[in-house]
Amino acid sequence: MFHLRCIACGEVYDRREVIYQCPRCSGLLEVVFDLSEISVTKAEIESRAFNLWRYRELMPVEDYTRVVSLNEGGTPLYRADTIAEEIGVKELYIKNEGANPTGSFKDRGMTVGVTKALELGATAVGCASTGNTSASLAAYAAKAGIKCLVLLPAGKIAIGKLAQALLHGAIVVGIKANFDVALKLVREICAKHNIYLLNSINPWRLEGQKSEAFEIADQLGFEAPDRVVVPVGNCGNISAIWKGFKEFHELGLIDELPVMTGIQAEGASPLVRAFKAGESSVTPEPKPETIATAIRIGAPVNAPKALLALKESRGIAESVTDEEIIEAQKLLARKLGVGVEPASAASVAGLKKLVEAGEIDRSERIVCVTTGHALKDPEIIFHRYEKPIEIEPSIEALEKVING
Repeated sequence: MFHLRCIACGEVYDRREVIYQCPRCSGLLEVVFDLSEISVTKAEIESRAFNLWRYRELMPVEDYTRVVSLNEGGTPLYRADTIAEEIGVKELYIKNEGANPTGSFKDRGMTVGVTKALELGATAVGCASTGNTSASLAAYAAKAGIKCLVLLPAGKIAIGKLAQALLHGAIVVGIKANFDVALKLVREICAKHNIYLLNSINPWRLEGQKSEAFEIADQLGFEAPDRVVVPVGNCGNISAIWKGFKEFHELGLIDELPVMTGIQAEGASPLVRAFKAGESSVTPEPKPETIATAIRIGAPVNAPKALLALKESRGIAESVTDEEIIEAQKLLARKLGVGVEPASAASVAGLKKLVEAGEIDRSERIVCVTTGHALKDPEIIFHRYEKPIEIEPSIEALEKVING
């Protein structure tokens, strides 16, 4: 079966307890499976529909008939030869998480998180968000028929994400502060009013997100790539993906483990600074700032898990400028035809920077995770890209444009 365990002190807790951190030492919790009880073959996995629940044995759910699903997962893994050639690596793939139901990887976590909320008797869920979490939680709460509260940094959320939260009927509250303050406030209100918290400090939510690792290995013929490059904000996803690869490896479904690589924006890069300084915890960035709104987080709650994933996988962390992010976003759109929001492009921007610096072997087989769809943040495209050309309605005027 499975239980909760503190990553700091090792204390074990029952899976039916409603807790988010260790009551004993305030450490982060992780879900631990007794993998000796799990028996699943590659053939069994391949016989199922290609979505997150293809890997159901490794999802911590008591009753599969109550799963709250929008058919998440099963996202494309594109081989990106033209981008690989431009960056100078041998083999590059893009795992496009923007193809999930609400347009981001957060759907993987919410299908498990909202399902667990129902199992634990919750009638309302809540989160703080830079955008994608709120959009996803609102949709899954609507599917489950329960109330949803989301707190957002006022004026700092991309319009596409805000629209989704409103569309799905969440109670949306703008806080005149950054994400870190919103998270502190939502944790307090959830505890006081028995609202089930579904930020990434919730260990059940990360169990859904680890399925990215399962799919990458599955799509590569049950082989791990040499390296996985992930945009990093609140640090949950990179640690979840690493956990997924470790579980597949322990079950004998893959023979090797990848190196994990985390990329942050320069204006919001506390994890990168901690990693490069060899520290075991991060010093928060009080005023995080970047055009990559999805990773504009100064005090990532899952930083200890991310630092552990980097250490265990012999990985690295790097930061990139907003300009490098925009160039990578253009590269993905114009060389591969994949439109992603700025935060997503951080993985490709980081790969390019690390290859040029000689930190990554050009012969590696590499997967870059892109986390959200371009339409999540359309304002950036209008502000930073070429403007539409306006002309008089005549063939002559049109020919002038065509001829440059």
